[in-house]
Amino acid sequence: MSAMAMPRAYAGHRLRCVLVFLCALCWASSSVRFVAGQAGQLSVDASPQTARKMPDKMFGIFFEEINHAGAGGLWAELVSNRGFEAGGPNTPSNIDPWFIIGNESSIIVGTDRTSCFERNPVALRMEVLCGSKGTNVCPSGGVGVYNPGYWGMNVERRKGYKVSLHIRSSDAVSLTVSLTSSDGLHKLASRTITGGKKQFADWTKIQFRLYSSQNNTNSRLQITTSKTGVVWLDQVSVMPSDTYMGHGFRKDLASMLANLKPQFLKFPGGNYAMGNYLRNAFHWGETVGPWEERPGHVNDAWGYWTDDGLGFFEFLQLAEDLGASPVWVVNDGASINEEVPTAIIASLVKDVVDGIEFARGGVNTTWGSVRAAMGHPQPFKLDYVSIGNQECWMLYYRGNYRKFYSAIKAAYPDINIISSCDKSTISASNPADLYDVHVYASSANMFSRTSMFDNTPRSGPKAIVSEYAVTGNDAGKGTLVAALAEAAFLVGLEKNSDVVEMASCAPLFVNDNDRKWSPDAIVFNSWQHYGCPNYWMLHFFKDSSGATFHPTTMQISNYDQMVASAITWQSPKDKSTYLKIKVVNFGSKAVDLNITVTGLGSGIKSSGSKKTVLTSAAPLDENSFQQPEKVAPVSSPVADAKEQMGVSVSPYSLTSFDLLLEPSKHSTI
Repeated sequence: MSAMAMPRAYAGHRLRCVLVFLCALCWASSSVRFVAGQAGQLSVDASPQTARKMPDKMFGIFFEEINHAGAGGLWAELVSNRGFEAGGPNTPSNIDPWFIIGNESSIIVGTDRTSCFERNPVALRMEVLCGSKGTNVCPSGGVGVYNPGYWGMNVERRKGYKVSLHIRSSDAVSLTVSLTSSDGLHKLASRTITGGKKQFADWTKIQFRLYSSQNNTNSRLQITTSKTGVVWLDQVSVMPSDTYMGHGFRKDLASMLANLKPQFLKFPGGNYAMGNYLRNAFHWGETVGPWEERPGHVNDAWGYWTDDGLGFFEFLQLAEDLGASPVWVVNDGASINEEVPTAIIASLVKDVVDGIEFARGGVNTTWGSVRAAMGHPQPFKLDYVSIGNQECWMLYYRGNYRKFYSAIKAAYPDINIISSCDKSTISASNPADLYDVHVYASSANMFSRTSMFDNTPRSGPKAIVSEYAVTGNDAGKGTLVAALAEAAFLVGLEKNSDVVEMASCAPLFVNDNDRKWSPDAIVFNSWQHYGCPNYWMLHFFKDSSGATFHPTTMQISNYDQMVASAITWQSPKDKSTYLKIKVVNFGSKAVDLNITVTGLGSGIKSSGSKKTVLTSAAPLDENSFQQPEKVAPVSSPVADAKEQMGVSVSPYSLTSFDLLLEPSKHSTI
């Protein structure tokens, strides 16, 4: 998220509360006071002379580590604080969310700095005071520690879970590793690790798979023993065997992204990339290599620890798996509260160039060899680098930017560099290939921004609108009206796609247990997920990238709540070509719309077309775990489709008409 878009605390007095309540009540009751319909005319000019090819990467996605989007979300690791580093380098430290099984008479648990991993030296030390016999007998089931994961682990019957942990002991070992119910009373799967004193005298890595006997959405991992002695544990991991493309991403959430057909993936975030302080920024070099050797860091921008299992390599891999172009947001020496002067920025500049070498370098280069050792000898196709996160206003940004720009272009002249400054500041002395725009607004304001780029100069660098979202009272946790306002904004971007190259919404994900920011496109917990109305809205635009844009004209008397766009696109499945007409009705009136299409190189087939509508009973309707598709697209066939036809457009709706074209004469540009 943008540093300039932090949510403000609500501080209204009673009168404001009453006004907000009355406003919300008016919205909520609007489903029973829709205004009677009226007529309108929509003209589509599909002639080749006025057609324009839209950018190939017009619509994509922006991932930020916010709301536990990655740690405990898209990244499928089930163990939270798997390396015991979250409590900080000083020991003994807080091991949250790990907890002790037993009490101080049977076990003493703490941390020390005896790990075998240089960059994350903290390990867990368990001193077991009880035993299987004698005067101090361990309780039934033994003593030890458990980890509840991120608000419960979702364990599925017959699914495999890869367990990995490092063990050291001063005595013989007998440890039972189990997946259990949240109270530990019911075992779902377990394995006992045994070995003599010599076997575990040094750190030893143990790996195996557990298969659960039943489903449990609120499970935990526990490690127990009834053997007296001292045992050290480190880097304890539980990963589902079945992940998206086998690369560690939670399958259901990654599939939600793939279904949007994103053409780019911007990562790792805005404020997350910066950090409140530079020590907690995203340092790419500390997030690559073996996962056990990554130190992790505090995500101080959004208030939680991340072990960086979802690191630079994984973001590049995700982009490749989705067929999207990676767009890397680099730290340019600025955090929310700190800034590195231009005179001493050289080491950070070199670090970014090294990061590009990691992504693109050959296997014989210094950093390319690290990538190859991680299992990806072929370079990633990294073509976009964004310098910073909307901090053009900061003292050293422009001087630092020029240093980054010059060094990156010298080493990789083909890379597109994105500036955080607006278009008016870009010149020969302050060059950029693209400039970044963030738009956060109320629904009414967002709807009005359909014309935001209408008067932008048509020469010079294009915009990437990498963060846009409706915020405010009527945004809720993701309302229909917010999605419609964003749809109208995207219609405006399509119309201005000669000066807007790319666009993505923000934020993408929210764990329902950690809502730092609302609304979001996709909501999840340990085992469920659903798309908010704005997620389903994005499906109406997933065929626009690389499509052919056609001008439209809307004529409706005394009603300015409708916008429309038209494209022709080709289905990758059967190569059929469609004319897609999208209509956003942001108001309370139903509209009888007469659509006229001129200039087609071939006709519209009378059958094979469809109409898709996103609407609901009330503008403030939201989806939920209980009603995940309360607001979702509904498709139906279009009977007797033709160049001129009358259609009805519902109040508060987004409607698309995909009209199947005759194959023989249609031409695109």
